[in-house]
Amino acid sequence: MTEMNEAPVDKAPMNEARRAVPNVAVDGEESLAANRAFYGALGFEEVMDLGWVMTMASPAQPTAQINFVEQGGPALVVPDMSVEVGDVDAAYAAMVAAGAEIVRELRNESWGVRRFFVRDPQGKVVNVVAHAPVGG
Repeated sequence: MTEMNEAPVDKAPMNEARRAVPNVAVDGEESLAANRAFYGALGFEEVMDLGWVMTMASPAQPTAQINFVEQGGPALVVPDMSVEVGDVDAAYAAMVAAGAEIVRELRNESWGVRRFFVRDPQGKVVNVVAHAPVGG
């Protein structure tokens, strides 16, 4: 595992973290349905389903979310968590400057996000993401 440099990092992009969401690896539609029912009983509602990833959120606190992921997107590892930031390009530059291990390069995805995967100091894969502006 690559360790980050000891030098201080410009924290401005990371201060714009909007939410952190655990990603739970699942195996197929049956598992998605079981989690939908289980977490639904705890008050979560499905807010997104792309077939390979389903997000459930609290209606009372919409940033309280859980992602259930069959894969990390087309043929990718399932990241351990997702962190939405205001400026994903700045976050990427900060992680590169800090010497963090980039698992998947920064890119635009067809479902309207720009993201990259990075490994944290414990070896967990983090999906750092920003949503595209509406209409953009």
